Amino acid sequence: MKNHSNTWTIIRKEFARFFGDRQLVFTTVIMPGLLIYLIYSLMGVGIRNMETQGEQDLVTVHVENMPESMAALLAPTDSSMALLQHPFGQDDIDALQDKDISAVLIRFPQHFDSLVAAYTPQSGELAPNIEIYYNSANNAASRVYYAIDGALTAYENSQSNLFDINRADSEEQSFDQATDDQVVGDILSKLIPMLIIMMLFSGTMAIAPSAIAGEKERGTFATLLVTPMKRSELALGKIVSLSSIALLSGLSSFVGIALSLPKMISASSEEINIPFNYTTNDYVALLLVILASVLIMASAVSLLSALAKDVKNAGTMITPFMLVVMLAGLLPMFQTSTPDNLVVYLIPFYNSIEVMTDVFAHSLRWTPVLITLVSDIAYTGIAVYGLTRMFNSEKIMFSK
Repeated sequence: MKNHSNTWTIIRKEFARFFGDRQLVFTTVIMPGLLIYLIYSLMGVGIRNMETQGEQDLVTVHVENMPESMAALLAPTDSSMALLQHPFGQDDIDALQDKDISAVLIRFPQHFDSLVAAYTPQSGELAPNIEIYYNSANNAASRVYYAIDGALTAYENSQSNLFDINRADSEEQSFDQATDDQVVGDILSKLIPMLIIMMLFSGTMAIAPSAIAGEKERGTFATLLVTPMKRSELALGKIVSLSSIALLSGLSSFVGIALSLPKMISASSEEINIPFNYTTNDYVALLLVILASVLIMASAVSLLSALAKDVKNAGTMITPFMLVVMLAGLLPMFQTSTPDNLVVYLIPFYNSIEVMTDVFAHSLRWTPVLITLVSDIAYTGIAVYGLTRMFNSEKIMFSK
């Protein structure tokens, strides 16, 4: 009975320690479910917005030699699709290489219905061929293309495959007018920004907790506070040094990605060449945004680290922040176009993600870049001020 009493004493002691620490209760019990709810809710909103935005973009479908049998099948199903019947030439097809043109071109052979009725597979002749031209880098046009292709394929199967769809009669013929730049840019714009942000954050998280919370835990921070220097100088020195080290870590990881990515994409698709023809402006914008991102990242992690009692506590406090950054990195995957509202470039981390997405998609705009740089530098200044106030607070800096 005595042994059981000792066991319950230990249990009550551990429960009292755990539930008496409100921060520990929040991070252990409440935060996991709350973060999962927020992340999946935001992802759901992003997916719905992507679908809604794609449906709202007007796509013009140009049809040449429309047969009577296809009139009902190709009739617009909603206001996001407009159908025009007229001939088109090679210039119209080449114009689709501009990914901002939301259009699909469909060419039927003349007297299509008669050709299908007269065609027999046993003849050995080529079946009547429907040509559909589009640009896969345009999300709205791509959505309409796949809808039309699916409807025509279903009709083809019902007709015992008496006609073909997008049969290339030569190696030079291509129905998807997206260039290699556009295809690769679309892949990179959805993948690389997230990887860059995560690698920069990993470098920051690896050093920031020990730089402030670690010194508090070891008692060496008190020595720094009594030295004849301004608290603002100490705060700025911490943030700049942490940013520089995190940047080196991130750049090392980025070089590894840059060297391996061409091989990865080439392995997944032999038809895609890797041009990587980004301009000097693209590289300058990317570098500036990375620098600004590291500054604000180190600032935020430094603030959390200063609030923490020790390195372990700092890691616990930084974890939800890391998940928010991860979510921001995932957002480009659920977008169909660049945001028109410049206010979004005032949102920390999200603004950097959007600018990097524009750079890799060959859609660089300097106004969002400048807004991002100015806002991130301003946030860093606010963080330096906040960190200075923390360094002046004995309650925060000497809490146990």
